[in-house]
Amino acid sequence: MKLSTFALSALTLVLALTLAGCGKGDGDGVIKIGSVAPLTGPQNHIGKDNENGARLAVDEINASGLKIGGKTVRLELIGEDDQAEPKTATIVAQKLVDDGVVAVVGHLNSGTSIPASKIYFDAGIPQISPSATAVKYTTQGHNTAYRVMANDAQQGRVLGQFAVTRLGAKKIAIIDDRTAYGQGLADEVEKAVKAAGGTVVAREFTNDKATDFTAILTSIKGKTPDLIFFGGMDPQGGPMARQMQSLGLSARLLGGDGLQNGNFIKLAATDAEGVMASSPGLPIDSMPGGAEFRKKFEAKFGPILIYAPYAYDAVHVLVTAMQRADSSEPAKILAQLPKTDLQGVTGPVKFDAKGDTSGGAVTLYEVRGGKWVVLETVK
Repeated sequence: MKLSTFALSALTLVLALTLAGCGKGDGDGVIKIGSVAPLTGPQNHIGKDNENGARLAVDEINASGLKIGGKTVRLELIGEDDQAEPKTATIVAQKLVDDGVVAVVGHLNSGTSIPASKIYFDAGIPQISPSATAVKYTTQGHNTAYRVMANDAQQGRVLGQFAVTRLGAKKIAIIDDRTAYGQGLADEVEKAVKAAGGTVVAREFTNDKATDFTAILTSIKGKTPDLIFFGGMDPQGGPMARQMQSLGLSARLLGGDGLQNGNFIKLAATDAEGVMASSPGLPIDSMPGGAEFRKKFEAKFGPILIYAPYAYDAVHVLVTAMQRADSSEPAKILAQLPKTDLQGVTGPVKFDAKGDTSGGAVTLYEVRGGKWVVLETVK
């Protein structure tokens, strides 16, 4: 049957509107959530830990049955690899936006979360990082950016005070890897050290690909520090600990959450003994849901490295926001995120006006007998 031009135009419009309704948010019964972390390269072990935490939450929610808008829906986790590279992070972020995700759990690193956050902000896509701690991440004016762990201002203050007042270190050398995370945390530590009465005798930097720190450490050795603080990740921290010992440095090594995982101990071997590091949040066994989470996670994926519980909670924050909104449209999820009041695996999750988690704790650890042992938790 031949259709008039008017009828064809009307039919085309109806089809277009129908297809549009099957895009982001409610419509086809599948809700896409992005998960971004380094899945290749030196930090892939931590990235996979993040993704697995998010995947465990998604699998459990799907198994229990999720209803949004009166319909049973299924979450689909789309994992992407940003290689811990800022430029790659923006490419991956745009790909997720184009793929129709309604929210993103990630990125892992501050140096990737910060540039990617502009992409998500422009698209109106909520972003919850389980592990980006740089202060800048939530101070850019992006109402789409949230995080579920303490930031570097909190962590740096605890580390600097601990070094001076608890360890008695008066002369402190600081090294950072020049990433947003490493340099940002080192800056906060430096401020806290000086405020506590300590002296920074050296401030050096490297990069997040280096493995030879002999020249930096030799220079620092001449300044006879009591302690060296390193702002960076375990692929650099492990070799640094070994080289400190081989050069005969008597200073203790202190790091942030980038060191506080089993891979650092593997890389540093026996030279890991006595190294200390902090991590935002409570120890896994002190988390309200930590014991049960550990059991479920390790049965499916193996040992927890560090951030998996936070990625798990980030997914639940997003889903509870969808349930309150009774919608998976990004704008409606965003409207609900400031109202978050979740009793998560990691503890209570609430957000302040910037998107930071309220009242985040920081825990200090030391390697003893080849394992990270809790020293104290500061709230």
